[in-house]
Amino acid sequence: MNIAIITGASSGFGKEFVKQINKKYELDEIWVVARRIDRLEELKKEYKTPIKCFGLDLTVKESLTVIENAVKEAGANVKVLVNNAGFGLFAAFQDGDLNTWLKMVDLNDKALVGLTYLMLPYMSEGSEIINLASMAAYQPIPYIGIYGATKAFVLSFTRALNVELKPRKIKAIAVCPFWTKTEFFDVAVKDDSVITYYSHYNTIEKVVTLALKNIKKGKDVSISDFAVKFQRFLVKVLPTKMVMKVWCKQQKKQIK
Repeated sequence: MNIAIITGASSGFGKEFVKQINKKYELDEIWVVARRIDRLEELKKEYKTPIKCFGLDLTVKESLTVIENAVKEAGANVKVLVNNAGFGLFAAFQDGDLNTWLKMVDLNDKALVGLTYLMLPYMSEGSEIINLASMAAYQPIPYIGIYGATKAFVLSFTRALNVELKPRKIKAIAVCPFWTKTEFFDVAVKDDSVITYYSHYNTIEKVVTLALKNIKKGKDVSISDFAVKFQRFLVKVLPTKMVMKVWCKQQKKQIK
């Protein structure tokens, strides 16, 4: 039985991955994972491919075991793994809650690593791993410091993993979108710690469509916006301190 596993599937990028993978892949089932089981159940009504729902909190290690055991019991072949679950918070590090910062690392990085590790034995030639990173992965970003660091980890880990998996002919790609209007901002934006550029939003459809095309081409990174490509170039050639100073000036933060 060939399946796709998509985390954070109740909204945003995760939900769009369900939609497009349902159209573009021949699968027996799509397994969706999120805390909000009611939203996952709604997906069953929308797609031809059978949907199996897991209402789990991936920051709890036992949740990963639940998925592993289900894959093992079903004798499933994981053709696509989308590690989309994650969240951010725009705030100064000292102003944030420690438990929130640690939970962010747990979900954005530890859960991604854990699920990838546990699913690899159930993948075969042609399987794909899609990890959600961010434009924030390319530079240290004050006031989004923890989130940016977790996404830098995702980017680096995914690119290295893609090389390691070449002998098995399994592909891995990191998706690095620019600002995209999702429920992410409902959680991340609590005050005016960061000025978001709402006029420069990407569309979810564009980001996911390009990601699915790029992994077929064998790319290890998917960038859907010129702004990210230009930013990536600048942060390579400019001193890091200057990059952070420019960012803080944009955000109207005073630094020396």
